[in-house]
Formats: sequence, structure tokens, C-alpha cells
Amino acid sequence: MNGDQKSDVYAQGKQDFIQHFSQIVRVLTEDEMGYSETGDAIAQLKEVLEYNAIGGKYHQGLTVLVASRELVEPRKQDADSLQRALTMGWFVELLQAFFLVADDIMDSSLSPQGQIWWYQKPSMGLDAINDAMLPEAWQWGGVGLGRFTEKRYKSIVKYKAAFYSYLPVAAAMYIAGIDGEKNHANAKKILLDMGEFFQIQDDYLDLFGDPSVTSKVGADIQDNKCSWLVVQRLQQATPEQYQILKKNYGQKEAKKVAQVKALYEELDLPAVGLQYEEDSYSHIMGLIEQYAAPLTPAIFLGLLRKIYKQKK
Repeated sequence: MNGDQKSDVYAQGKQDFIQHFSQIVRVLTEDEMGYSETGDAIAQLKEVLEYNAIGGKYHQGLTVLVASRELVEPRKQDADSLQRALTMGWFVELLQAFFLVADDIMDSSLSPQGQIWWYQKPSMGLDAINDAMLPEAWQWGGVGLGRFTEKRYKSIVKYKAAFYSYLPVAAAMYIAGIDGEKNHANAKKILLDMGEFFQIQDDYLDLFGDPSVTSKVGADIQDNKCSWLVVQRLQQATPEQYQILKKNYGQKEAKKVAQVKALYEELDLPAVGLQYEEDSYSHIMGLIEQYAAPLTPAIFLGLLRKIYKQKK
């Protein structure tokens, strides 16, 4: 199966995946909804699920479904197998929804069309914040430019995004009964690099993407984020340029943000980012050729081609 066919498989599985969501909500809420002691909390849970989980790309959840269809033996692909894949896909997708809510709060992001994020709803406010977001906080405030190194960035990406790229494929492998250490290690070699590629692409689009396409107004500069762009700029900054970054990075004022962006463009970071994408694509294709077997390469090719040249 080639990459184009794989994209069609994602599209075909999307309807099944969305339809299964009502079953997930029912299982999570119906048993407790009628009790006065828990009714309010369960009603809020239902609202959280329906508000935040529906309407996205479903990339993570659909990956579980598509990969399981590739990995489960045809003779074992029955209704029960499909239910397991759909349910596991939604577990992963709900984790993704949580991360997105947390990210919106942490970086105070804005919706370009004036849409209201979950945490901005009048009934929510700071109730949308909880301690589970603290591990993500170390990526932001209180960190000086001197710690924005390539090594630190790769460490952040590894645990924030790269393992998360491995998760849906790993889930599908376990559904298919593929639990060998070597198989998972080989898949991880491919998917961790793919996750790094995805995060760097996300950092690039935060500033140079079109908000009408990404559906988000980026704020990495304002939020003092250790992003790929600032790490690249710092590696080649003169003492004078470093002082400009030190004075303006992590500041909210539009004028200061513009000075940082000007430094990025002075290094031609938009073109550097596009070249990185081409180089990373070639590198990951090589990893797929080397490590995919005995798994079908189509799983990894489909994932790579979904994010290659992605604009949102």
C-alpha cells in the first residue's frame, strides 16, 4: 500500500472513528449520571469530552485504527478487533485533547477566528488548570536564553512529542499481539525521529504558518518558549544579536516580538526550516527502509506523508 492509498485509508476510517465516540461517552458517563452525588461532575465530564474531542484531525486516534488494520492478521479482523482498535484510538485521542487544552492555557494562545477555547468559557476560568500541566511548564517561563541549547531542545522534544508519536503505533502493535522488544525498538527508532520532525515543524508554523490555516495565532516568542527557531538563531548570533534576543525574547509587546522575528528572517530561518523538512524527510525514509521490517512499511510511510509539507 503506498502513501496515497494510506491517506485514503485514514479518510475511510474517520467515519467509523467518529461514530464510535458516542459509545465512548456513554461508557464513561451513563452509569453515574443519575446519582445526585456525582451527577454534576459527570455532566461536566460529558461536556468536556464533547467540546474538546470532536472536530479535530483525529490524527493520533486514527493512527491506532489504521495501524491495527495493517498489523492484525486478516483472519482475526472481526467486529471485536475493530472495537478494540476504535476504543484504544479514542483513549489516545482523548490524551491528545487534554494536551491541546493544556497547551492553549500554558501559552495563552488565541484563535484566529475569535473562537473560544475551552479554558476561556465563562463557566471555566482557572478550573481548567490542574497540576497535570506542570511538567509542561518547565518549557516556558523562568528559563534564560543561555539554557536554550540544541541538547536541551532535543530533550524537551523527546519527552513532549517524540514518544507520543510512537504511542499510537505501539498501541496497534499490542492489539495485534506484536510485543517483541526488537520490533518495538525498531519502530521507536523511526517514530521518535518522526516525532522530532513533527515538533520542529510545529515550532516553525507557530511563527511562519498562516493562522487562517493553522487555526491558531502562535505565541512562542511571547511565551519565552524553547523553540527550534530561537535555538537555531542563538547558535549563530553575534554578541550584539544575542543582546537583542535577551532584551526582546519572552516579551508580549508587538514591537519586541517584531524585533525577534526580524532576527530570524535575517538568518533566513524560513528557508532554513523548509530545507530542514526536506532533509528530515529523506532521513526518515532511510530509517523506514532500514528498520520497518518485519512490520509493513506502509504504516510509517503513511504517517510521514501525512505530516510532510503539512501547513497546520
